[in-house]
Amino acid sequence: MRLQDTVRLSAAGAGMLLGDLEHRVLEAAWSMGRPATARELHDRVARTHDVVYITTVTVANRLVEKGILRRAKQDDVYHYSATASREQFAEHASRHVVQRIVELGSTAVAASLVDVLAERDPEQLAELGRLVRRKLKERGSDDER
Repeated sequence: MRLQDTVRLSAAGAGMLLGDLEHRVLEAAWSMGRPATARELHDRVARTHDVVYITTVTVANRLVEKGILRRAKQDDVYHYSATASREQFAEHASRHVVQRIVELGSTAVAASLVDVLAERDPEQLAELGRLVRRKLKERGSDDER
């Protein structure tokens, strides 16, 4: 799955790493819950966004090239579906974003993450602590091998 390197902080969810229309088409594919034709994706997107059909097709095909959607021919018509669930995409995207952010300096990023979680969600901070301890324990047992 190829995601863009720029992060749009003003966007939400998958939209942070996709263009606006790419995000809308992906959301349409997820909401369909089954392989959908370009026309079905377009009809779903067009409910809330003024876009012409051919643009939706172009964007869907761009998402296929990026490995975010898959395309399969059924009854002489292409059907599109997401290659990952929302949860799987979020995991992949968050890892991608964190890898890019860590390039700023891992110590500063770690300290910032701890500070933000302490302010916003102490329970999540505690969960982060558990995850860190588990990962350190796993690495310790890996180092002993």
